[in-house]
Parts: sequence; C-alpha cells; structure tokens
Amino acid sequence: MPVFGTRPEAIKMAPIIRELQKRPRVNTCVCVTSQHKEMLHQVLGAFDIKPTFDLHVMKPRQSLSDVTARVITAFEPILHSERPDLVLVQGDTTTTMTIAMAAYYGGIPIGHVEAGLRTEDKRSPFPEEVNRRITSVLADYHFCPTELTKQNLLKENINPDRIFVTGNTVVDALFWGLGRIEEEPSLEVIETKERIEVAAHDNRVVLITAHRRESFGRPLEEMCGAVRDLAEEHGDVVFVYPTHLNPSVREVVNNYLNGRKNILLMDPIAYLPFIWLMKRSSIILTDSGGIQEEAPSLGKPVLVMRECTERPEGLIAGTSVLVGRDRQAIYSSVHELLVNEHKYCSISSKENPFGDGKAAQRITEIILRLFG
Repeated sequence: MPVFGTRPEAIKMAPIIRELQKRPRVNTCVCVTSQHKEMLHQVLGAFDIKPTFDLHVMKPRQSLSDVTARVITAFEPILHSERPDLVLVQGDTTTTMTIAMAAYYGGIPIGHVEAGLRTEDKRSPFPEEVNRRITSVLADYHFCPTELTKQNLLKENINPDRIFVTGNTVVDALFWGLGRIEEEPSLEVIETKERIEVAAHDNRVVLITAHRRESFGRPLEEMCGAVRDLAEEHGDVVFVYPTHLNPSVREVVNNYLNGRKNILLMDPIAYLPFIWLMKRSSIILTDSGGIQEEAPSLGKPVLVMRECTERPEGLIAGTSVLVGRDRQAIYSSVHELLVNEHKYCSISSKENPFGDGKAAQRITEIILRLFG
C-alpha cells in the first residue's frame, strides 16, 4: 500500500506504483491523504493513477497538528481493514511521518522511499528534518537515493541489511515525463509553452520556486527583493515564478513582483508543463528539494535559496550552489551565471548524482525479493 499526500510525494511514488502494477504477483492498493489537493490530483491525472482510498484531510489554513491528527485518525480503519504486507511512504512530509506512525501502531511493515536525507538541523527544513528522522526510526526497509544517504542511516545505527541504495525515483519520473511531452504534448503543456514564449520570445528564462515554511516572512521578502533587482538589471531575461497557493507566499510575492514587465507570475502549473518549463529555463532559483534532483538531468544550474540542504550530493558534484537567503547574495549568484558563460557551463555540464532513471525498478525488485 503506497500512501502519500503531496505533489512531490506523488511524483516520486508514481514510478514505483507503475512498476508494481506491472507485476501480477503484487496487489497494489493506493491511498492518498490529500494533504495537498489540487496539486496532488494534477499529478495523479498525469500518471493515470486512481487511488483506492482518499482521506481528504486538507482544510483551509490547516496547521501541522491538524494534519497529523486527521491523517492518523482517518488512516487507522483503512489499515485495519486492508492489512497490507507493506506500507510504502516517501520522503519527509507530515503525511510520511504520520502514516509511518499509524502503520507502526498497527504492526504493519514500513518501507521508506528516499530515506536517509539529513541536514542535522531539526529546524531546517521545518518540519521535514524531524519528519524524516522519525520515519527512519519507524521504518523496516530504507530505500536510499545515494550512498551518502545510506551512510547517514548507518551513523544512526540502522541495520545495514535493511538499507538499499536505489537512486531517486524523481529521475525516473522526469524521464517518463520528457517522453510524454515529446510523444504527445498535452493541452496544458501547449498552453504553458505558448504563454512563456509570448513573454520570453528568444530570451533566456530564469525559473523561480520558493514556498518552504522556513522561508515565510523576511527570508521570502529577501528572495523576492533579489528577483526584483535582477529583473531591473537584466531587462532581456524573463523571470517566471509559478507561485504557491499558500497565502503566506502569495501576499509577499505579489507585493514585491506583481506588475514588473519581465517578471511573469503564474498559478502553480501541472507536472508535465513544469517539466517543459524547467527544460526551457536557463537557470533555476529555488528553495525546493526535488528540483535539486531533477534539474541536473536537464543540464540546468540550480541555485538553492536555503542556509543548508539535505542534498549535498548536488553541491559535491557541482550541479547546484547554496546561495542562502540574503538578497545581495542571491542577486550576485544569479547575475554571475547570466554574464559568465564559462561559470554557467561549468555547472550545466555536470552529471546528475541523484539517479539514472531505474530506481523504481530496483525498489520493486527488492520488495518482491523481500516478500516473495
């Protein structure tokens, strides 16, 4: 039973679900919590995944305590009625941690996809660092994206026989999405492409995403201020910002960036159009985690607007740069890549350290071996 609740979880779990569904020996029962709603169901539609159960936990302006309580309460009866051999959770969301807790209470084995990521700072990212630490304690099987994440778990005395290095399934999803766009572009992809090209013509595009809780308030103001400064300095570059629906994000973004001629603010866009937009971009400026893993496969430098990252593999490989959340530091880092072609190429030419597109196949084969 794969269980997930947010758009990033859905993207990374979808390749595993599709792989499991190919195996006649496996009965795959999908449950979603809908911790995110609109954004989650966009991904489900793209991958043609039809959940067996939907907990419908999303409420306006929900707190973390609200989500935690509702997920455990809603999932418990499903767990007791279905009694799966394995509950699969992904990553570090509140859904991940609470579903793992419920499965542990119910005596059901837990597999953790994308296990072992750490910043060693329980407040950053918040609450994800604590969510994934708790999930690691609860999980029985740990599917790590890289050797470094395996080493993190070994330091925490996790049984090495329960740790498997598989690569990250986000790369699987990305390759699948690129194939779909090439073979049969959806109306959403076509509409996004037309809108971007009307704004950009042949000019370069810088893609921005920023939505993490620890970015709310002053840090997000610094980020938006840097984007505004960059747009004023580089009038021939278009800055595209699909803005998260959270009011704490939208209010700041609109206040700083709305109405600027070479800044395009958009509502969140579906997964396949977003892949196209990443591919069209020259630089990606983000506080996201998953984009750090996706963009290197597209040859796009990632500038990470955070003080620390649980994905140091990108920093080590040279595919991403940690620029922090200071306005001038963000400005300087993006400006350098826009004017220094040698610096740009030194990042964009690096190989993706996060996977080769076969992670879901490896995870499925491990599950079959464990439960065969």
